[in-house]
Amino acid sequence: MINKVEICGVDTSKLPILSNEEKIELLNGIKKGDKEARTKFINGNLRLVLSVIRRFFSKGENADDLFQIGCVGLIKAIDNFEMEQNVQFSTYAVPMIIGEVKRYLRDNNSIRVSRSIRELAYKISAEKDRFIKEKEREPTVDELANILEVSKEDIVMSLDAIQMPVSLQDPVSGNNVDNINIEDQISDKRNSDTYWAETITIIEAMKKLNDKEKIIIGKRFFEGRTQIEVAEEIGISQAQVSRLEKNAINHIKRLYK
Repeated sequence: MINKVEICGVDTSKLPILSNEEKIELLNGIKKGDKEARTKFINGNLRLVLSVIRRFFSKGENADDLFQIGCVGLIKAIDNFEMEQNVQFSTYAVPMIIGEVKRYLRDNNSIRVSRSIRELAYKISAEKDRFIKEKEREPTVDELANILEVSKEDIVMSLDAIQMPVSLQDPVSGNNVDNINIEDQISDKRNSDTYWAETITIIEAMKKLNDKEKIIIGKRFFEGRTQIEVAEEIGISQAQVSRLEKNAINHIKRLYK
């Protein structure tokens, strides 16, 4: 999907790129009601939509659907953008496109949330944005509850209900976390991986590993440590831990096929 060229009938490899001067000229035209300038400006920012929706491809959603929703966010951004704000249009538009896509994913989630809870969550989000703009700080749950005249429990429940679920196979972003997924960050203090940790076979198999592999397998599957924790303890990178762990497991599998 990531390498898909045609989305919604649009050849993304041929999308136009606008210069800063062209953007300013078109925005001025849009402000005066020039429909042709509006169409040209939308087409000139479709690459921005494409770049934003790429981060959601791992959710398994249809690229055409995401692109259409992203375009809705783009159009909303164009309708609400004010040149006097002294910010680049892309800086203003990206959060709106992301917000529109996230709203779509929440509303079409397989985990259904009642309309009343969703509506309250949207009111909370809008009130939170207004509060931050006025007070220049995040509102507390108590403050939101008082403003909206609902209970604190309803505030928390509504916000929790619209959070998008994540897959354990989703990659983690950040420094020094190459090739690591969310599941690699989950510690299991109870050693519940019955295949490796609850059999005598693994004990015997570990005798065939080198010292560093033994340490990594022991900490990962017997002590429930994450790859990053192991890396910090033995003084190597997380990527090295990941590679040594996979090599050790493959070695064990070959021995006991």
